[in-house]
Amino acid sequence: MNNLVYLKDVATLTLDKNKCTGCGMCLDVCPHQVFKMNSSHVVIQNRDACMECGACSRNCPFGAVSVNSGVGCAAAVINSLLGRQGGECCCSIDPADPAQKNKVGCCS
Repeated sequence: MNNLVYLKDVATLTLDKNKCTGCGMCLDVCPHQVFKMNSSHVVIQNRDACMECGACSRNCPFGAVSVNSGVGCAAAVINSLLGRQGGECCCSIDPADPAQKNKVGCCS
């Protein structure tokens, strides 16, 4: 399972090495071995294997791991369907705002 790749370069996963204490909780909960232990802290070894489930960020007791569950992959799928290459979907429309109800939120 170490060779899994979902979508290249779209995962929103970040790791703050200043907050990481090396407790290894993210290693325990990650279903795709995205992380590995370095000498004193965890490092991201395979970002493209991240499926953005959020288990790592929800279980990190020090707030060192951050991921917007599903955002990177969803943006990549939307961009692909719209014929765009790379980048994030730049949705700036608030669906809860009635004034913006019929507007399109993604730019070209």
